[in-house]
Amino acid sequence: MGRAIPIDLNPSHTVEIDGALVACGLGLAVDEFRRLMDTQQITVLCERGTGADEGLYRASFYHDGKRVRLVVDRDGNPVP
Repeated sequence: MGRAIPIDLNPSHTVEIDGALVACGLGLAVDEFRRLMDTQQITVLCERGTGADEGLYRASFYHDGKRVRLVVDRDGNPVP
């Protein structure tokens, strides 16, 4: 068996990402992006980094066949 990876199913930390970055990547106006988020028409997957990537998050946003993926720190700042 491989090394166990701890999974936190109920994290208390919230990462906020600038919606304008995601909206631009999806080709949407910010207001339209927010409306689609509110109506759950944009799907989000957030992955927490482990090991060397601990403290980083990879957020993927999906809409209408498009994907925007950002790596951010725990404050939501994009990491190059």
